[in-house]
Amino acid sequence: MLVLDGVDKTYPNGVHALAQFSAQIRLGEIIAIIGGSGCGKSTLLRAIAGLDRASAGTITLDGEPIAAPHPKIGIIFQEPRLLPWLSVADNIGFGLDGVKRRQREPRVAAALARVGLAEKAKAWPRELSGGQAQRVAIARALVPQPEVLLLDEPFSALDAFTRRDLQDHLLDLWADTRPTLILVTHDVEEAVVLADRVLVMQPRPGRLFEEIAVDLPRPRDRNAAQFETLRHRIYTALDRSLDRGPPDRAAKVNVGDAMWW
Repeated sequence: MLVLDGVDKTYPNGVHALAQFSAQIRLGEIIAIIGGSGCGKSTLLRAIAGLDRASAGTITLDGEPIAAPHPKIGIIFQEPRLLPWLSVADNIGFGLDGVKRRQREPRVAAALARVGLAEKAKAWPRELSGGQAQRVAIARALVPQPEVLLLDEPFSALDAFTRRDLQDHLLDLWADTRPTLILVTHDVEEAVVLADRVLVMQPRPGRLFEEIAVDLPRPRDRNAAQFETLRHRIYTALDRSLDRGPPDRAAKVNVGDAMWW
């Protein structure tokens, strides 16, 4: 289990990015983190990844404190960040540093086949489309079989058709080994499509405003009435999270309390 207990982050310039963020995330769960710009979503993800140390509070994975990058935790950024001097296969194999070549090659080949890019093994990153490059980034992150995979708006730079295709593809890949996925997104529909729970954040400083369970079977029908109800509920929570009203309005509320219709 991944446990965040009172995570707080203040940068040296005085910006208070996170305040007392707490959550318990079960193995194999998919969590979407959503909120207005500047609410600390990416700061929280970097703290979980061990890239930034929290100013206060603790982050533990299976009881082990996380204060630096950890082999059980992978991350995918908005940009694929492929190494341009390496082939597609070598970019994926880069995530298997320390694994012997005779063991690494079949794992890389299997990962490429799984993301539908077996014919691109010897291609250079510059020869890939945006969607193909992000598939390679996903394969690179998953091939070491992390226990937790963090995704920082991985599809936001893609067109709507490619984004939808990669959302479905990510779920197929997740089903193979069921790592814990923590996704930062601005896309409410994406959150409902992918997540088991949606954590809505409130800004200045970033803190948990509302937690919404997405109790829908997979694959999810984007046109279903229940899908639309959940989408509406999340939009309502987002609207309230950005309210500049009195401090008591900022308190975390229970699921459904934010429904005003």
